[in-house]
Amino acid sequence: MKVLVTGASGFLGSHVVERLLARGDTARALVRKSSNTKLLEKLGVELAYGAIDQHDTLPAAVRDVDAIIHCAGLVKARDAEEFDAVNHKGAEALALAAAEHNPTLARFVHISSAAVMGPGEAGEVRSRDSEPKPVTEYGRSKLRGEQAVIALKDKIPVTVLRPPAIYGPRDQEMFAFFQMVSYGLAMKLGGGFDQMVIVYGEDCADACIAAIDKQVPSGSVYFVHDGKARSFDSMADTIARALDVETWARPVVPLPVLRVAARVSEAFGKATNKPMMFTQDKVNELAIKHFDFDTTSTRDELGWTPKFTFEEGTKVTARWYRENRWL
Repeated sequence: MKVLVTGASGFLGSHVVERLLARGDTARALVRKSSNTKLLEKLGVELAYGAIDQHDTLPAAVRDVDAIIHCAGLVKARDAEEFDAVNHKGAEALALAAAEHNPTLARFVHISSAAVMGPGEAGEVRSRDSEPKPVTEYGRSKLRGEQAVIALKDKIPVTVLRPPAIYGPRDQEMFAFFQMVSYGLAMKLGGGFDQMVIVYGEDCADACIAAIDKQVPSGSVYFVHDGKARSFDSMADTIARALDVETWARPVVPLPVLRVAARVSEAFGKATNKPMMFTQDKVNELAIKHFDFDTTSTRDELGWTPKFTFEEGTKVTARWYRENRWL
């Protein structure tokens, strides 16, 4: 099978490519000319230069592949329009290109995000039938993106995956959590999650592969995580054990303080014309207490089961960070 992977130079996409090649498939990667493609070139991946927000580059990228796994997306942006251009309109353009230029496509796997759901109630485990209530521009743009792709379900076979935070070797986003704990600090921003799910990078990549293999109804949506909700404190404790350190301080930064700091961060971003991860929008996400979803259909219909518990995954990740001198 030949598979087009977008976002292949990023964290999840690179793991998807590795999993495809390991099982004997071939991969084409849609990459910008400015992307770091050293790993992809080392793996022998075919490179298609372009981007999902450069719509004229998409027809050539989607031709002559058996499946598409769309991992590319923005997690930080200068404004809502920038989020929308990639996470919504880019996803829609890629799906439209596939529908027009690849009529025999076997499956289009769209990587959305659990962020489309927003917060739940205490103890609530929401299903794919629950109403999405995103609280960030990122979440809203991802929701519009998956809706646009699902709208084409009668033209191309579509499967949507909604992972939460993804961690593992090479990840730069959750690395900040590991780095903080390595200093003995477990700072709760906004009070910390009471109920949160997460997934290991290789497990999420396996779910992407399962989604191109299984002939499920077009437009099906699946949550992807390791099956156990955890509190912020339990996650910090697990990471501390993986790093073999003690956490000596667990201060709580109140939401009002975070909002002031976010305004400062946004002002810096505007002054330097750079997208910032820490924004007032991000504070809305940090205020979430309960964030859990049912993966029964993912396991039953896609035949996917996570191989790594959080305890196992953090040990592998901590070792990789140290061996590669990130910590």
